[in-house]
Amino acid sequence: MASRPQTTAVPSQRQYRPQTAWVKSVGYLIFFSRWLQAPLYLGLIIAQLVYVVVFVIELVHLIETVLKDPLHIEESVIMLSVLGLIDVVMIANLLIMVIIGGYETFVSKIDIEGHPDQPEWLSHVNANVLKVKLAMAIIGISSIHLLKTFIEVGDLGAPGSNNEEESLTGDVYTGDGVFWQVIIHTVFILSAIALAVIDRMSQNHGASARSLTHKPSDQVVDPIDSSPVPQGAVAVSGYIIDGKFVEQR
Repeated sequence: MASRPQTTAVPSQRQYRPQTAWVKSVGYLIFFSRWLQAPLYLGLIIAQLVYVVVFVIELVHLIETVLKDPLHIEESVIMLSVLGLIDVVMIANLLIMVIIGGYETFVSKIDIEGHPDQPEWLSHVNANVLKVKLAMAIIGISSIHLLKTFIEVGDLGAPGSNNEEESLTGDVYTGDGVFWQVIIHTVFILSAIALAVIDRMSQNHGASARSLTHKPSDQVVDPIDSSPVPQGAVAVSGYIIDGKFVEQR
């Protein structure tokens, strides 16, 4: 059977003009300026140390409250103290994500490949993933504050209650203040959803762009015959003599 010429699709490559020494120097200067962010992340480590001190102080206060009168412990007071501890822990987690993820994304790679304590999310971290994770952490912190508010002013707005409700901790809450706290928490949730949707759209766009620009190397294009094979056709082999096809049996 006569063979047909086959061609492979080769993607075109753009040609760039070589940069001058001045342009390279400016580019290197801008590139190395990322190290100016390193002191910022070191400062966040100090802030995390401060939160460790705050956590220990809050824990000591909780233990003192329990030991002062263990037979008359108010569950709501203990719950508010525990929520305060959880709030400190979640803020510390937020600091960890900003320190490690931000340094890995914007400054330099951290050589911890194969380390047993390597965070799972660090292997695929980028700017979009970091923003989504930070938004989720902020929602968690806002949820803790909102839950504390609900526990402190559980009967706010009930018939017969005052417009200004004093909480268990002595703070004064109003219906408008709690309402706007709920609105702000809702805005945080909508912002996180918007960031997640944008991240998903950018991933899908990047995948489609890569599929168009990087074709498989074994893709074969037949420029002579691109028509489909008729249904029921049978393949035969043979050779051509004096312009006539002779089937080989």
